[in-house]
Amino acid sequence: MPTLLRTLICTTAAGLCLSLAPLSQAATKAAKKTEAAAPAPLPELSEEQLSNAGRVLTGDQACEFNQTVKVEPNAKSGYFDMDFKGKKYVLAPEPTTTGAVRLEDKKNGLVWIQIANKSMLMNSKIGRRLVDECVHPSQKA
Repeated sequence: MPTLLRTLICTTAAGLCLSLAPLSQAATKAAKKTEAAAPAPLPELSEEQLSNAGRVLTGDQACEFNQTVKVEPNAKSGYFDMDFKGKKYVLAPEPTTTGAVRLEDKKNGLVWIQIANKSMLMNSKIGRRLVDECVHPSQKA
């Protein structure tokens, strides 16, 4: 009887160990995926980009169709955080030849154009304007 009991205990323990192995493998894969999802550090900006950053209008901007775009300075100097339709983006100023302010999130294809009387958000990947007629309080006539 003791031999049968020992065999039963050993078999049960071995089965438990084998059934837990896939769980630990899944946990390891999930941890690796979380590590891989950490955002890459933002590259340093040029002097021209930093200069253009000083012209960006920050805060809430009322847009067409009762939409709002919020632009705020990022913790990293020269970059900006944008909130649009509940999604957050990080944009960097880009030089222009027209004098307009241009912010880009190249990863997501977003382009924010700010001119004297309004701003607009475009998606360069799909070639569409996402929102237009965005007006900062300082742009109102």
